[in-house]
Amino acid sequence: MTCRTGLLWDSPLMFSRLIEDCGACCETVNPYMLASPFWRGRFVALIVPTGFANPAYSNLLPALRAAGPRIRRFVEDGGRLLVFGAGCDREDAYDWLPFPVTYTFAYGPRAVEFACESEYTSLFAGYDLAAVECDGSFPAHGGETLAASAAGEAVLIGKAIGDGMILVSSIHEYPSREFLKVFSCGERETLF
Repeated sequence: MTCRTGLLWDSPLMFSRLIEDCGACCETVNPYMLASPFWRGRFVALIVPTGFANPAYSNLLPALRAAGPRIRRFVEDGGRLLVFGAGCDREDAYDWLPFPVTYTFAYGPRAVEFACESEYTSLFAGYDLAAVECDGSFPAHGGETLAASAAGEAVLIGKAIGDGMILVSSIHEYPSREFLKVFSCGERETLF
C-alpha cells in the first residue's frame, strides 16, 4: 500500500497537514509545475482545493487547462482526482475535466442526502448532514450524482474514467479523515 497525494495550489496550505495526519505523504504542486510538460510526479491522488478558479485566491485555472490532457491520462491510468468548488461564478471553471460540469456559485449551508451507496460519500463522515457548508452546486454534469442537497442540487459527483476516478464536490469543508485515509492510499502510484 502506498499513500501519496498531490495538492494543487499556488503555495503550501494547512490542508497538506490534514492529509499527512491521515497517513499520506503530501506534495504541493504549484501552477508552474502543473503546466510544465517536463515536470513529472507520481501520486495515488490529486486534490484541487476550493477557490481554484477565483483569481483573488489562486492562479491555478490556466495551469489546470494546460494540464488537462495529462490530468485525463493520470486518471485513466488509475489515479484519483478530487476537485472542490471553483469559488466564483464561472461557467467554464471545469472545462479542463474530461467530462462536462456546470457549477453555480452560492455559498451557504445545505442539508445533504446521499443519492446512492458509494464509498466516496465518506467524504462527509462526521459532519452534520443537516447543515453542510457548500459554496455551490452542479446543475448539469456528465457524472453520477453521489450526494445532493434536500432541494436536489448535486453537491458531490463522481465519474470513473479508465481505471481511475474523478470526484467533484462543492462542500466548503475539509473532507473527513476517514475519506482521506482511503482516497490517498492505493496499491500503486500513477505517473502524472
